[in-house]
Amino acid sequence: MTARTTADRRTRTALVVGGGVAGPVAAMALHKAGIEATVYEACDDSASRPPKEHGSRRGAAMTIAPNGLQALEAIDAAEMVRAIGTPVTSLCLRSWTGRHLAQLTPPADLPTTRFVWRTELDEAIAREAERRDIPVHKGKRLLDATDTGTGVTARFSDGSLERADILIGADGLRSTVRSLIDPSTPKPHYAGTLTFTARVPKTELPSTEGVLYMCYGKRAYFAYQIFDDASAAWSVNLPHREPMTATEAQAVGATEWLRRLGEAFADDRTPAPDLLTDTPAENVLITGPTETMPPVASWSRGRMILIGDAAHATSPTSGQGASLAAESAVELARCLRDLPPGQAFKAYESLRRPRVDRILKHTTATATATSAAARTATPRPAGPLSRVLRDALLPVATRVGGAGGAVWGAWQFDHRIDWNERAG
Repeated sequence: MTARTTADRRTRTALVVGGGVAGPVAAMALHKAGIEATVYEACDDSASRPPKEHGSRRGAAMTIAPNGLQALEAIDAAEMVRAIGTPVTSLCLRSWTGRHLAQLTPPADLPTTRFVWRTELDEAIAREAERRDIPVHKGKRLLDATDTGTGVTARFSDGSLERADILIGADGLRSTVRSLIDPSTPKPHYAGTLTFTARVPKTELPSTEGVLYMCYGKRAYFAYQIFDDASAAWSVNLPHREPMTATEAQAVGATEWLRRLGEAFADDRTPAPDLLTDTPAENVLITGPTETMPPVASWSRGRMILIGDAAHATSPTSGQGASLAAESAVELARCLRDLPPGQAFKAYESLRRPRVDRILKHTTATATATSAAARTATPRPAGPLSRVLRDALLPVATRVGGAGGAVWGAWQFDHRIDWNERAG
């Protein structure tokens, strides 16, 4: 029997750079595919949690969409989200006057969207990785990597070197791996708003019964959900003309930001003013600037490849970031299970690019249809005429890309990955 050439050899080992959602999920998927994967995360345990004075230690609020849950189901990992998540049955859009604009509901036969706190999700992922005997090393910041043609050697800031057959960049919006693959890739740019999230321990407002409300305020955007135990969560995108780093925004202090947010929503006839009043300053997480990323031309080079935000960062309000990352992680592992690295990377990109591009275009088109009249995505608040036009256009904008009004983006959410199907 003729020995296989180096190019024909399947992947046996992988270095996964990034310990957020995409990295550990990729390692779990690779483990299921029979590939040994190790995760390297730049932050150490203390740095991975928000400081007490900058948030409630639960981190930012986020949702895992039905397609994200289905991707996790393919690798037997969806239960870790269900165990910590609160169901989100639909999304309701409102104007600053409290006027109902649209209610969007995912198809009933799909898994229910889950609201999660980012820190709790990170902890659940870490427990699951440990249960599966997947090594996760903290405090390992990647400096550079050398592709030898038969493998990759990564060099970290602590002086250590690690080698494997491939290197996967799951290191987010400011990816080091992305710059190694293509040094000419554009950098993220400021999107014109600062983001704040908070947990409200107790409010007198009634439960929203699983509905997540998104309110286009007179001066800023406000999203909230009130839970059955009388606690609540809210998130704000506050227009701010001058860019601020997260550190600069945190230096202002939560008490002062709550005051400014109170002013921004003072005229709104939504629950925003009451929820802000009910929020302890120590429970406010000052996330900092929202940033967007131009399309990434090169997802791979040699034996290095990108997944998650490093490859396809979505709009901050799309609700698809973590879910698309999970999809890509699972699909990449499936391709590497069945094909040599070069062929696997091509198969992965052919599977993922059309879907990712469609979702990015859909969210951009919806935002454009809304902001063309309302300018909600810019630091300048919408004027009276713009607000009227926005409220007229939003019910139409929600149907862009086939959202279908009452059914919220079926084509986005009904995406099933057959783990047993051969890739390529």
